[in-house]
Amino acid sequence: MNRIATMVLKNLWIVPGAWIKLCRYAKHTEEYPEEEKYRHIQYILKRAVKGGNVDLRVYGTENIPKENGFMLYANHQGMFDVLAIAVTCDNPLGAVLKKELYNIPFLHQIALCTKSFAMDREDVRQSLTVIQNVIKEVKGGRNYLIFPEGTRSKVGNEMGEFHSGSFRCATKSKCPVVPVALIDCFKVLDQKGSKPLTVQIHYLPAISYEEYKDMSTVELANYVKSKIAATIQANV
Repeated sequence: MNRIATMVLKNLWIVPGAWIKLCRYAKHTEEYPEEEKYRHIQYILKRAVKGGNVDLRVYGTENIPKENGFMLYANHQGMFDVLAIAVTCDNPLGAVLKKELYNIPFLHQIALCTKSFAMDREDVRQSLTVIQNVIKEVKGGRNYLIFPEGTRSKVGNEMGEFHSGSFRCATKSKCPVVPVALIDCFKVLDQKGSKPLTVQIHYLPAISYEEYKDMSTVELANYVKSKIAATIQANV
């Protein structure tokens, strides 16, 4: 059976109420506290993960900064990536998503609730506007997730090129950077079947602005990628 169908069927009794509440949050997002909206999203996603027979093994949550205003940079494997990080990161955060994902029902509501941004990779001006918006929000104390590959890897746990432009969000906001290594996330929603499987999420030690301030965005991108690659290699 398709894993999404399994997630829904095993939680059918909570779906109507949870969906209505999520839509209300999304429609009137400014009227509700950040923490309240995020906890509801986590509640839904945790139920979905359990119903989908996914065992999330999370490591290094102690590396997530205690103070808000940080950025997560993760390798990108598939549609499950955002959900895995939202479930395991208790600090409310938004994400930069490609426009195709932003418009998918459910993901769209979550994006509205978390002030996530849709990026059109074919439109340079729009992409720069998104980066500027993220910089402003991070400076204001919000947290964001970016996938610097820009699109999911098509070769499992191997990574593609990290685009240095996405690291301007960090260098301009002078915030801590947390590398995140995702392992086997591609198996959840990008492969057929619903048999039990295990996914790993590794939050690596945060890189402070003082550590990377003299790096170019290219150097920082390569540094973060090397940290993630080493973690994947050690744990696959």
